[in-house]
Amino acid sequence: MRYHTYGSYMKEKYGQKVYKIPINILVSCPNRDGCVDVNGCIFCGEKGSGFENLPHTFSVKEQLEKNIEYIKKKYKADKYVVYFQNFTNTYLPITELKKYAEEACIKDVVELSFATRPDCISDEYLTVLSKISQKYSVKINIELGLQTVNYRTLDKINRGHSLAEFIDAVLRIKKYKFEVCVHVILSLPWDDEKDVIETAKILSALDIQHVKIHALYVEKNTELCRMYEKDEIEMIPLEDYVNRVVLFLEYLSPVIVIQRIAGRAPEEDTVFCNWNTSWWKIKDMIEAKLESLNTFQGARCDYLNGKALRKFQLKG
Repeated sequence: MRYHTYGSYMKEKYGQKVYKIPINILVSCPNRDGCVDVNGCIFCGEKGSGFENLPHTFSVKEQLEKNIEYIKKKYKADKYVVYFQNFTNTYLPITELKKYAEEACIKDVVELSFATRPDCISDEYLTVLSKISQKYSVKINIELGLQTVNYRTLDKINRGHSLAEFIDAVLRIKKYKFEVCVHVILSLPWDDEKDVIETAKILSALDIQHVKIHALYVEKNTELCRMYEKDEIEMIPLEDYVNRVVLFLEYLSPVIVIQRIAGRAPEEDTVFCNWNTSWWKIKDMIEAKLESLNTFQGARCDYLNGKALRKFQLKG
């Protein structure tokens, strides 16, 4: 492979197949409930991101049991990552976070993964997760939505936080030795290739462990949908997205794991998604482009650790 895949990383880490199970708990988002804003990110719909999850009316244990029963038969996996996926999973009272996390620590669960926002990370909450990690011998992975390092674009998409909060969250998480996964959208209409490169550079400089790469899709009944239907924005062509992903990978540290190279959403809920193209085909296009250029993840990752000083080292 020309990039560091999640499957190979987990197989190397645990010596066997590990399956990620999405879990749905009843949480909101500070960007939706009035703490930060009431409108949310312009691309975020009422369902959030967990469209394949079981309803939150099932307990964490019930969701796990139902999913594991199915996964064991279909995928022959015996170890699991519990993925608290939908909305902002650390935006709740600390006692509730502790309860949900401990309920997920059942037999054969090796990791807990929490999707959240940079402004919902604190030392107090991380300390609780650290104690759970030690008590139940599970690893902790925190997934942070960033999307882009361009602060003007962050304002455009109404993220409700800046790059500073993201950097603060990463540095705090790393103090606890938890792994960090960052979500990025590489087809944002307000970004260009320089923003894509800078995003890769900052993630590499912060030494994060995982990345999920998305293309922007337009969900119905969102502010982004209104802008799209009024021709206030123009989606970049699929070929440009492929080129941006390749460029991002080239500048990204080769040790960072690529958990996802293209996302997806249910067709019935969107007015634009992946150029009406299967995410598998987009993945194949990206891999074919890497092959045709004879390039790979980290090919241009030469900017860290005092690049300008290397001429002296060479002379020495």
